[in-house]
Amino acid sequence: MASVGVSELFLSIQGEGLQAGLPCVFIRLQGCNLRCAYCDTRYALTGPGREWRVEALVERWRSSGVPLVEVTGGEPLIQPAAVDLLGALVGAGAQVLLETNGSLSLAQIPGEVVKIVDWKTPGSGHPDSFLLENLGRLSPQDQIKFVLTSREDYEWALSKVVAHSLQERCHLLFSPAWDRLHPALLARWIVEDRAPVRLQLQLHKVIWGDRRGV
Repeated sequence: MASVGVSELFLSIQGEGLQAGLPCVFIRLQGCNLRCAYCDTRYALTGPGREWRVEALVERWRSSGVPLVEVTGGEPLIQPAAVDLLGALVGAGAQVLLETNGSLSLAQIPGEVVKIVDWKTPGSGHPDSFLLENLGRLSPQDQIKFVLTSREDYEWALSKVVAHSLQERCHLLFSPAWDRLHPALLARWIVEDRAPVRLQLQLHKVIWGDRRGV
């Protein structure tokens, strides 16, 4: 059975996306191919992490008694065995979320997995990293997230929504970068523009602050 490098494994409240507020098991894989300016999981960027067999991770999820599990990073898809992990979790009956930065192909992701794709804005430092072919891999259950640091990021993200008719493809999330853009300001812009997006706050940070393991 395949194995993956894991940065951390914990049970918490889902803080983002349409499943926010639900208990969720988080499997954070080690490593990332990007270096975003506002990254809040820098500890997961480098190093091999702890090696876990896929079957052991499935058993850890099963023992939690929680239906929902998210595979995240870093960038989980830089590890080839991440696809094996996703498939094994689906096969075991889990409700599976994948958090990915959109720069790597989604072609092999099982259809049952809810894909939360982070389209990087100029404020991230990686505005050209998104793989446009991934738009064809999205379904109505999936989510595209834009993390915004400024008005410029907001207008840039809206231009992508319009250019690619994103609201017709999947759910759209606009999230203020923690400590960089005030949520009330972003909320005002969305309301003023009647933007076809959902304001997203990082609920786990609202509850516990900016710390790991939550």
